[in-house]
Amino acid sequence: MDSPDNRKQTVRLTIFNQSYSVSTAGDPRDTEQLAQEVDELMSTIARRAGNLDSTRTAVLACLHLADRLRVAERELGELRQSVEHKSRDLALILDQVFTGDED
Repeated sequence: MDSPDNRKQTVRLTIFNQSYSVSTAGDPRDTEQLAQEVDELMSTIARRAGNLDSTRTAVLACLHLADRLRVAERELGELRQSVEHKSRDLALILDQVFTGDED
């Protein structure tokens, strides 16, 4: 039996004047918020680009979101490297403190 947190729920969404029924195992409000953000992005693209059909608008929105994901992944990688570097530095300092070695 599924726990209440793992049950899928159907959420009705509207993105770019199209209705969708989506199943989600998470909080439906999160899915609704994502749909709202995608709708706003597509509307912004359509306003700026002029007379685009919905498919082209969706492709441009996907490219925009893929770029944001790539930037976020790059930043996460840089943060991980920074944390690893600082952890190594702190480990060396702690080793020096506990061994009494002050090179």
